[in-house]
Amino acid sequence: MAQLHMSAVTLRICGDDLISDEITRLLGASPTRAQTKGDEIRGNAPGKVRIAKAGMWRLSAVDREPEDIDGQIREILSLLTNDLAVWQNITNRYRADLFCGLFLKVSNEGLSISATSLEALGARGIELSLDIYGGSDEEDGTSI
Repeated sequence: MAQLHMSAVTLRICGDDLISDEITRLLGASPTRAQTKGDEIRGNAPGKVRIAKAGMWRLSAVDREPEDIDGQIREILSLLTNDLAVWQNITNRYRADLFCGLFLKVSNEGLSISATSLEALGARGIELSLDIYGGSDEEDGTSI
């Protein structure tokens, strides 16, 4: 199995009443991005503004090419508390997931996630979310 071309990984914690400063204090690290319900969010297009429907705290790992999900999980978790009681407090009140963008270059690539990484996520109550973006067909170069 060929290794996935690229991976992007972000820990997301979200909820209606989420206050990002509280999450920062509990986890011991500042987010890459954060929002509070009702905040104005400006998109990439000039003049595009939307209102946040929920609070969200995000911490992103550096994108990896080729993919390195295990390394990105270690990168994120190494910045945060290991106190499982803190994680239980957070995940009892908010939704926590590890969003993984997986980018294929060709039509048949794959990945493995170690038991150590899966155990670390599970112990903290973090759901694993995978978005897979197709590459091209090796033979004719068309998108899959």
